[in-house]
Amino acid sequence: MLGFITRRTMLAIPVLLGIIVVVFFLIRAIPGDPCTSMLGERATAEACERFDAANGLNDPIWVQLGIYMKNVITFNLGESVRFSRPVTQLLIERLPLTIELAFSALTIAVVVGVPMGIIAARKHNTAIDSATMAFANIGVSMPVFWLGLMLAYVFALVLKGTPFALPPSGRLTAGVFSVPYYEVWGWNLEEEGFWFSVNEFISNFYIFNTLITAQWAVFWDAIRHMILPAIALATIPLAIIARITRSSLLEVMSKDYIRTARAKGASETRVVRHHALRNALLPVVTIIGLSLGGLLGGAVLTETVFGLAGVGTALFDAITGRDYAVVQGFTVIIAGGYVLVNLLVDLSYGYLDPRIRVK
Repeated sequence: MLGFITRRTMLAIPVLLGIIVVVFFLIRAIPGDPCTSMLGERATAEACERFDAANGLNDPIWVQLGIYMKNVITFNLGESVRFSRPVTQLLIERLPLTIELAFSALTIAVVVGVPMGIIAARKHNTAIDSATMAFANIGVSMPVFWLGLMLAYVFALVLKGTPFALPPSGRLTAGVFSVPYYEVWGWNLEEEGFWFSVNEFISNFYIFNTLITAQWAVFWDAIRHMILPAIALATIPLAIIARITRSSLLEVMSKDYIRTARAKGASETRVVRHHALRNALLPVVTIIGLSLGGLLGGAVLTETVFGLAGVGTALFDAITGRDYAVVQGFTVIIAGGYVLVNLLVDLSYGYLDPRIRVK
């Protein structure tokens, strides 16, 4: 197992390096430059020359790439031109929201999608099967931005004043604050350095932070603000998971060992739960892993519609503003998360199917 993890980690290094190089050149291939984006189209040549010199943009492209590679190896992601702040600080502030949103959406997709696929497989070629798959097809084809707007309209305006009303935007209600756990518990941390950054990053997971510190009013407020964007973001992976679960389970249910289990008198529920489902979950787990990676990097529309200051909106602003450091830094982190998720998916195969145990 350790050898497998080591090999996969070593293979991830050239993947990440390739992503860094590709993104480095692609962001610079976009028309426009950071100077005119920051100083305006009327910026003089002298002003742009001073701006480029201050930010290391007047060096040859290969020199810039070498410097950036060196900085990434030392965990220095540079400084944002747009925000005049280190990229790592922006990640500490923005990444927890995107992770919370992605995992909330994935939880909804799995909790609803897997049972939906199981029901459709067990009721194959019935009205229930047709209705379930029709719902899944609608979920796949429905634009996230449109669904987000409709959810905000219904739950914030139509249902306003009812117990079912939900906030249409933001992460917390105005005037409500999540106090970091290290302040609640009276930890004396210096407001700089590695450990302060780690604790600040963890405390920016508002749902987790308020849960462990018993800030119940803030906890429920954060949950209520997360419901609509999580549902909007979960629709596509939910539909895909339901369809994959159904097709995989139908394929497994036709195997000889399933007929043998039935011939021995096992109930249909036991046949599905103990014999079919575990073997049918391999492609489902793969889709779940890929969905999580996609949710981490593809929440731009959802965060924009619901006014959430996460990685997606920051990345969009950085691309339009030609903020090279933010685009490169955020992309490296998202790519690293994607590689990690796929490693965990590969490790889960050995648990689900003993025939493919990794050594």
